[in-house]
This record gives sequence, C-alpha cells and structure tokens, in this order.
Amino acid sequence: DARVRGWFLLDSYLPTFFLTGAYLLCIWLGNKFMKDRPPFSLRAHLIVYNLGITLLSLYMLIELILATWEGGYNLQCQNLHSAGEADIRVAKVLWWYYFSKVIEFMDTIFFVLRKKSSQITFLHVYHHATMFNIWWCVLNWIPCGQSFFGPTLNSFIHVLMYSYYGLSVIPSMRKYLWWKKYLTQAQLIQFLLTIVHTLSAAVKPCGFPFGCLMFQSSYMATLVILFINFYIKTYRKAPSRTAVKEAHGSTEIKNGF
Repeated sequence: DARVRGWFLLDSYLPTFFLTGAYLLCIWLGNKFMKDRPPFSLRAHLIVYNLGITLLSLYMLIELILATWEGGYNLQCQNLHSAGEADIRVAKVLWWYYFSKVIEFMDTIFFVLRKKSSQITFLHVYHHATMFNIWWCVLNWIPCGQSFFGPTLNSFIHVLMYSYYGLSVIPSMRKYLWWKKYLTQAQLIQFLLTIVHTLSAAVKPCGFPFGCLMFQSSYMATLVILFINFYIKTYRKAPSRTAVKEAHGSTEIKNGF
C-alpha cells in the first residue's frame, strides 16, 4: 500500500523475518543458558515493562476509537479507501500495533530469565511469532478499513491483561487477582467476535479483499482451538494439589489477537 511506503520496518520483510528468528533463537539459547543458573527476580523490570505495554495499549485503544469515529467506519464492513485522512490515522495506529508485537517478544524472554519454562507453551510461542509476521503483511496490503476491529478489541484486552501481569508481580496485590479465569474467557470472546466481524464482511462485501478475510478467520480459529484447550486444562480438569498451587501462583495468560 502506497500510504505506508517508507515506514519503519515495512519496506522489506527481512527485518521482521530476522527479528522473529532471533526471538526463537533467544528462547532456545536462553533456556540452555539458564539451565544451571538460579532464576532472576526482575520485579522492577516487570513492573515498568507491564506498565509501558498497558499505556501503549490504552493509547492504541483510544486512538483507534477516535480515528474510526472520525472516518465514519462501518462495523459490518469497511473498505480500504473511503475515509481519507482517517484511514491514514488508523494505519498509523496499526503500525504501532505491529511494532508492539516485537516489544511483546519480551514476554517470553522474561519467562526464560525467570525459568518459567512451563509457561513457554506452543500456544505462547505460536501466537507471538505469527502475530508479528502477520501484521507486517497487514500493514503492507490492508493497513486500514476492516483491519481495525481486531486490534481495537485486543488493545482493550491488553490493557486488562498487562495490568494483571504488573499487579501479579507485587505480592501484596496477588490476593486481588481472582479474575484471571474471566480474563481468559474475555480473550476467547474477543476471538469469536473477531471471527463474526470478519465473516460478516464476507457475507455482505464492501471491497475488502476476500482472501484476507478468509485467512484472518482461519487464523483466529486456530487461536480459539488452542485457547479452549488451555482453558480446559487450566480450569475444567480436576487439578492435583500441585496444579492448584501453580494455578493460584501463576500469572500465565496468553496474549490475544
């Protein structure tokens, strides 16, 4: 898309590809490095990091709401070339959304340094690695229009989620974090709403690329399946005594779309 030509990291796929490769390599090498070493606490780092992601997510949420309101965006289906300057405003926020995905690689790096290997699941790594790459494609070909909906919902979820993460680092606050289960449910609802929104544009098209709608629906379906599996394992099966302890002490919540 000519409107994003020259934007940082977008002109070539190579930086996104190599950053993703470096992320996967850091997980592998990091686990080897930490194998015979004690875990780092990183409490102050985690508080600052989670506060930063919370504020960035809040900015993206507010800016997407204002930009789509300014452009008179249609919730049912919005094409790529109808809102003028508002489309550019949406694209700028979606660039930050894309860039936030490389920042969120630090979620996993913190798990590695704290030796929380049980939290580095297939779902966690799959989500982090694919999102950064998918959003490079989104920004290059469909940087506004219908693409706004998922990031708007996800920015709201991330405000809640990273607030939870930050609070969970503070021991005195953990007794107030009874709502983890409901946050996971909210993430699942987010995925389902995004699928419904995407398919509604396929049923009553407005010029938004049909193939992109089908890909997004399929990708979101994989997240729904993986999250349901995570939810059942965490909340539905009768837990052992150890599992109960881990469930109350864990801050593992997987990021959404």
